[in-house]
Amino acid sequence: MPSTAEDVLKFLKENNIKWVDLQFTDVPGRLHHITIPASDFDLESLKTGFGKLDGSSIRGFTSIYESDMVLLPVPETMTLVPWSPGVARVLCKVFWGGGKGRFERDPRFIAEEAEKYQVEQGYTSFYGPELEFFMFDKVKLDVSTPQSGTGYKIHAREAPWSDSGTFVIRFKEGYYPAPPVDQLMDVRVEIVDTLVKYFGYTIEATHHEVATAGQGEIDFRFSTLVDTADKVQTLKYVAKNVAAKYGLVVTFMPKPIYGDNGTGMHTHLSLWTKDGKKNLMYDPNEEYAEISQFGRYVIGGLLTHARALSAIVSPTVNSYRRLIPGFEAPVYIAWSKGNRSAVVRVPAYYKGMEKAKRIEYRPPDPSTNPYLAFAALLMAALDGVNKKIDPGDPVDENIYHLTPEKRRQLGIKELPRSLNEALDELESDKEFLKPVFNSSLLDTYIDLKRDEARSLQGYPHPMELYYYLDS
Repeated sequence: MPSTAEDVLKFLKENNIKWVDLQFTDVPGRLHHITIPASDFDLESLKTGFGKLDGSSIRGFTSIYESDMVLLPVPETMTLVPWSPGVARVLCKVFWGGGKGRFERDPRFIAEEAEKYQVEQGYTSFYGPELEFFMFDKVKLDVSTPQSGTGYKIHAREAPWSDSGTFVIRFKEGYYPAPPVDQLMDVRVEIVDTLVKYFGYTIEATHHEVATAGQGEIDFRFSTLVDTADKVQTLKYVAKNVAAKYGLVVTFMPKPIYGDNGTGMHTHLSLWTKDGKKNLMYDPNEEYAEISQFGRYVIGGLLTHARALSAIVSPTVNSYRRLIPGFEAPVYIAWSKGNRSAVVRVPAYYKGMEKAKRIEYRPPDPSTNPYLAFAALLMAALDGVNKKIDPGDPVDENIYHLTPEKRRQLGIKELPRSLNEALDELESDKEFLKPVFNSSLLDTYIDLKRDEARSLQGYPHPMELYYYLDS
């Protein structure tokens, strides 16, 4: 892939590119694009950017009276679009119009600032998200006249309610089934093949996940903060487009199906010295999980700020339908090795492997904005390090099965149970973010999410009629 402006021009010429998709991310995390002629690209435009954006039409960006904005391509993200011959795509930084500089609410800018901050502190960090998703055959929505009622119907060939006449996957029994029970393996493989061949990914695994109805997961090799966030946005873009070729609908919605596991984005995190030569999380002399005291401080920061982090890493009303006991989703703020009932898990696959030592933060789901999510996790981790926050003792038992009294004795708190509760926590605990998250971004984000929660709160749920119609 290109790395300089000159490389971009060479890439466009050698691949006979006619059109280029300029892509960027809004504050909540949705990918947007505008397509322009490749002939518009020259050394000057790659330096000054393209004045093509009406920021007043993008969530969290600008008002109508200051709406002219500029998109500046990031050369190393330029790739072919394999399903659109003659088209390339490139991720962009967002700038104010009129030469006023970088747009402070550009999520990628926040991630870049986080990377600069960690270097100033003497560290580098690596992230390995596990992206889960559902692949449905069709989703029928009836929301056009909410006054008369709303509803939806999911069609999925693997689901117990399917009439496809093929193998079905029972609720919570979808983990690793071999074909032909896993009916969507070929589509997942095409997705990862596309990521490897055209987008430069190193894929570690893809597999069917626990839920029925086409739940899958794709894991790619860990990388640095901004690069990993770029890769999350690209993976979602590729998965949706490849699946669409087969008439399938890929969704990264956290909890589309009642009574089965939701979709998470468990995120693995490690902090190293600035030169990337020493893993600061690893201590071979530490008996418990070989996790260093530094690593314990990282965990302490994440646990201390877990409730506030929820507003960013679990950012939708639907996120909190996933975060309930019994579905392998974290609820209780604790840490442990190899324990998937805790918010922070220290993977225990290997012993004596410095490069593999990391923690897994389990609350995130893929509806999050990855630029903001990874930056927030880093800031919580560094706050733990700088303040030497002890995480307390690990909890090496199934926390779901502990009585409320036992959890109180152990000092185990719970994650928020709603988006509004999470936003309350973020408003009261955001100082740790402020070295990187400017107040303009934070205030805008909270306002957007308050509006989202308020909007959905006004709609009667279909199940409310089932419970209350005879009142």
